[in-house]
Amino acid sequence: MINELNIKQVEKISKALGDPYRLKIMKIVSASATCVQCCDVSAEFNLAQSTMSHHIKQLIEAELLIADKEGRNLKFVINKEICSAYAAYISNLIV
Repeated sequence: MINELNIKQVEKISKALGDPYRLKIMKIVSASATCVQCCDVSAEFNLAQSTMSHHIKQLIEAELLIADKEGRNLKFVINKEICSAYAAYISNLIV
């Protein structure tokens, strides 16, 4: 379990969430009770496949999404531990 994020992790997460497409991707994935396939997420956007890959890669590198590759398919789930730790970090800024 993650207790506290370091400043580099917070920076990386903040940069990843600083894009409206990435925020929408996070919302789509979080709305699902199970893993979401990459093609299902991509279907919600009018973006080139390479652009979608870039956005998803940023979210995975920031550890906001956990990816699971099955053959040629990629599935995602929200990394609840990282999201909770990030929310706690931000919350502590206003205390």
